[in-house]
Amino acid sequence: MNNLIRFIFKHYVTILFILLEALSFFLLVQNNKYQRTSILNTGYEISGFVYSKYNEVAEYFSLRQENQKLAEENASLRNQLFNSYKTDTFFVQKIYDTLHKQQYIYKTAKVVHNSTDQQNNYIIIDKGLKHGITPDMAVISSNGVVGIVKDVTENFASVISLLNSNVKISAKIKRNSYFGSVSWEGSNYKKAAFNEIPVHIKIQKKDTVITSGYSTIFPEGIMIGRIEDFSFKGGDNFYQIQLDLSTDFKGLNYVYVVYNLMKEEKIPILKNIQKESKTGKNK
Repeated sequence: MNNLIRFIFKHYVTILFILLEALSFFLLVQNNKYQRTSILNTGYEISGFVYSKYNEVAEYFSLRQENQKLAEENASLRNQLFNSYKTDTFFVQKIYDTLHKQQYIYKTAKVVHNSTDQQNNYIIIDKGLKHGITPDMAVISSNGVVGIVKDVTENFASVISLLNSNVKISAKIKRNSYFGSVSWEGSNYKKAAFNEIPVHIKIQKKDTVITSGYSTIFPEGIMIGRIEDFSFKGGDNFYQIQLDLSTDFKGLNYVYVVYNLMKEEKIPILKNIQKESKTGKNK
């Protein structure tokens, strides 16, 4: 208490000045309509500015939730797309019947780690075993192919990126359905090689290249990229084709993990075909 009294006595002139200024300001505002309006408007401007900045900050921190919500909505829409279903057609005593069985389920995941500057790049997503993620599931983005699930823990999964020298994706030209494989050559994260296309096939720059659907991993028709350039030398059987990849690997945020409901049914057939193609089959 003594300290407060000493402080007041020491600074009483300054305190008195502030009180008189406050009183004069109050009287000015109270008795002058123009001044009162100007001050109120200034107050509104300041408070409006503060609130707008607060909302901008709040919106920024809510972007993650909004992006997650949009990704989940997109996954739901993908699950309803026609190409997520397999059409079975039956002819029984001239009765035509068509059934649509869902073949693919899409699940959203957030990218928590990503690399693009290595020879063999990997991605980590925030979904794992408890979310139904298993090895060899396809991973795509809204723009196209991303990679294939490799290892899975309870809450996370590693993904072999398309930007990995060990990955080959079965692909085809959308315009004419000629198929080959897409692989990364290890230098530019925006480019990839499209292999095994015979030189007698007519191809064009800007031709769209999509997944073939021949494997048990990727659905048919997922965008991979467009032909940027191609060439061949005399005596070559195949083109050298460079693709401009549709997926921006440096901008990955949310992805979709694709579960093939008919995968286990297709695998034994593919294994038998591969075995017979290597050893030959006696008839």
